[in-house]
Amino acid sequence: MPQMGVSVAEGTVVEWKKQVGDWVEADEIICSISTDKIDTDVESPATGRVAEIIVAVGDTVDVGVVMAKIATDAKPGEAHASENGVGTGEAAAALEAPGEAGELIGDATDRSQAKRYSPVVMRMAAEHNLDLSQIQGSGRGGRISKKDVLAFLENGGGAEEPPMHIESPYRPDEPAIKRKPKPRLQRVEEVPAQAAAAPAPAAAAAPAGAQPLSRMRQAIGSRMVESLQTAATCTTIAEADMSRIEAARAASKLSYLPFQARATIETLLEFPQLNATLEDGQHTVYNDAVHLGIAVSLGSGGLIVPIIRDAQDLSVEGLAKRIKDIAVRARNNQLKPDEVSGGTFTITNPGGYGSIMATPVINLPQVGILDTEAVVKRPVVITDELGNDSIAIRSMTYLCMSWDHRALDGAYAAQFLSALRKKLEAWPIS
Repeated sequence: MPQMGVSVAEGTVVEWKKQVGDWVEADEIICSISTDKIDTDVESPATGRVAEIIVAVGDTVDVGVVMAKIATDAKPGEAHASENGVGTGEAAAALEAPGEAGELIGDATDRSQAKRYSPVVMRMAAEHNLDLSQIQGSGRGGRISKKDVLAFLENGGGAEEPPMHIESPYRPDEPAIKRKPKPRLQRVEEVPAQAAAAPAPAAAAAPAGAQPLSRMRQAIGSRMVESLQTAATCTTIAEADMSRIEAARAASKLSYLPFQARATIETLLEFPQLNATLEDGQHTVYNDAVHLGIAVSLGSGGLIVPIIRDAQDLSVEGLAKRIKDIAVRARNNQLKPDEVSGGTFTITNPGGYGSIMATPVINLPQVGILDTEAVVKRPVVITDELGNDSIAIRSMTYLCMSWDHRALDGAYAAQFLSALRKKLEAWPIS
């Protein structure tokens, strides 16, 4: 069982991708494991044939426990000697913590650069005409694995990030000017009762059977219930004019999220009672450092909140790069457990899917979470310097923040949102 971070002591085998007798390449995914932090894939530390699987699916073992054995003296196409043995030569690589058996493939510094790539990686590079020097490896010494290549391909090799918002969830069916007025009264003819009763549409077919929740859904459900039962959750909502952010992002081609994140970080440093954790009755306030959690949707796979540590040191552009990086790695199971713990505040961004208001659940032990919603053009009342009112079309959004009443009061939460709104509405335009 590999070491998945200082805060993780054990893991559960979710699935074996290879069975006894199967051939496996170094860095090829051999099994999937689940911890109390994340689900992730485990790569084979060596090339060979799976000789023995020791830890069964569903079993939980401590870090460092051998989970399987690989016969490294086997050759492709040869029949394996025994499904339970380790091969004729007794040369087997134990699947355990990386850095031990994993070094068999060639991380030694005296080997050539070409030999730092496993056969799987070299084959994928040839198939997709990739320059491996452009791929950042996540292994020891920057070694590139199959998982790194897949992440690079999925990310389009540096393609632009898809927009994380839409302009408005509302669209008229047709221009209002083309609509014809409908008469208030219409003449109807009596029809027989049998003819009047239209057949009811067939109901959607019910699922063949109940499906058990995935381990991640169970973990998410458990944490959400714990939060609602533990925190004294309240939600405060403010409306913000995003017109200046709209103008600022036009040149940078960034989404709204990094701008909102930067403004939130600055506001948290002014209101540190929200940049905090509450655990075992201890309210820990972080006055100088913001470890910002960004909720990342995994689609049907669930939700995860990676942490951007010391986010106060990053510019808008830096935040955009980090958000993109953690989102890609989260969706490719490349996060380490330490990257999803230790946050002081969380931002969730369902507005990217068009929602306009929500009451987010606090990510314990944090005491606050900000929900950024869709930016929608709406008519609003604008007051000029002389106090004259007018109606204008502006890009508006709702800022929805859930907070823990055990740690702070409503006035403090409202002041925080008011300060955040002012920062967004006064954003400098270069």
